[in-house]
Amino acid sequence: MHLKKIFHSSRSPIFTAVVLALSINGCAVGPTYQRPTVPDVNHFKEAEGWVPAAPADALERGPWWQLFGDPVLDQLAARIQVSNQNVAAAVASYAQARALVRQQRASLFPSVTLNGGASRGSGTGHVSNNFQVGMGANWEPDVWGRLGRTIDSASASAQASAADLASATLSAQGELAVNYLSLRQTDTQKVLLDETIAAYKRALQITQNSYNAGISAKTDVLQAQTQLASTQSTAAGLMSQRAQLEHAIAVLVGEAPGNFSLAPAAWQPTVPEVPVGLPSTLLQRRPDIAAAERRMAAANEQIGIAKSAYYPNLPLSASYGFGASQVADLFSAASSVWAIGLSATQLLFNAGATGAKVEGSEAAYAQTVAQYRQTVLTAFQNVEAQLAATRVLLTQQDLLRQASQAADQVEQQVLNRYRSGQVSYTEVITAQATALSARRALVQAMADRQTTAVALIQSLGGGWQASAGETARVP
Repeated sequence: MHLKKIFHSSRSPIFTAVVLALSINGCAVGPTYQRPTVPDVNHFKEAEGWVPAAPADALERGPWWQLFGDPVLDQLAARIQVSNQNVAAAVASYAQARALVRQQRASLFPSVTLNGGASRGSGTGHVSNNFQVGMGANWEPDVWGRLGRTIDSASASAQASAADLASATLSAQGELAVNYLSLRQTDTQKVLLDETIAAYKRALQITQNSYNAGISAKTDVLQAQTQLASTQSTAAGLMSQRAQLEHAIAVLVGEAPGNFSLAPAAWQPTVPEVPVGLPSTLLQRRPDIAAAERRMAAANEQIGIAKSAYYPNLPLSASYGFGASQVADLFSAASSVWAIGLSATQLLFNAGATGAKVEGSEAAYAQTVAQYRQTVLTAFQNVEAQLAATRVLLTQQDLLRQASQAADQVEQQVLNRYRSGQVSYTEVITAQATALSARRALVQAMADRQTTAVALIQSLGGGWQASAGETARVP
């Protein structure tokens, strides 16, 4: 059905049409958004009885990587938001989402056009000219809330995009921190192996001298050579591992690996005390949870948009202009023409397409609800897993330190006994291998505690916070 009335009298103003449209404005259709419930978790199981005290705002200061006390890491992490290409893509996506919000918001205002034309024609031997110039305006009142819900949906999507940007930034920062700390741990392992290789070379020389003097067997020399070569091979493998970590760091900070290098430096085995807080804070601290919640809000608005198709469209239009056969007469009062109109269009039959679209929107919303709840559950799982790993690694580090100290003593005692001819060189090889393995395991445990701290910080959302107005922000 299409109805249109043109008012040709100044006593029938445009307000008649406007009042008619606005008299039913505010009748927005569709469900009001309410955040669904999530599992009520008031504490972390793995945090009971052992989490150290720390300032509550330690993760709200933005640069959480500074907790590790490494100035080189601080410099590299600062480059993530500037040079990382995944973050740059997320920034562009957020800008696109904000532009879409402005585009949808413009639909609340009238569109105004200016048009003009000139034509010349003949009929029955008579040539005539026709000149026109005018302005037109069209506006659709948001009677059923469709436009408002479209804007709200776009706004929620933009907020989800901002949270995605925070997620991408946090992910890149966490990956950088893990790679950098692993690189420094590799440097420490290399120093440890270099010291061990130097000791093995001295042991080989002692064994060679003993063999030359007829005291030791040739097998002792061969065993010493085998152990030395194997350890040198392990050290060479560490250099390959270090190169891969260095290349990964270069890509994360937006540089070609061939133009980037990090000189070996002393490792800072600092493990920060991470304040865990309450599980409920994850709903504001985790950007992936915020993004899932905002997508859920956007999907809820789509239900109302779909339901608005059941109701008629009520656009308003107005025009004013001039028309004449001569340019000189174009702007005279007698040449003016104007029109004001209100039209209504109601869909009568589309074989259930509107109902199917509503059902599809409701199903899409139900999907986002499930995804939101799953994201929350996964966040709780991540934190619990990292808390458990942190506790176990602390215990392991203490035990491995004891094992390493004992193995060092055994190595020295066995070597002294070999020099005095009390044991075979096989026992020396075994003691040396055990001591080296214990030292490397201790270094690895210390590095694992650092990377687990990074993972825990990421699980807690880093330094990101959702504002009270539901607008995501990036620190």
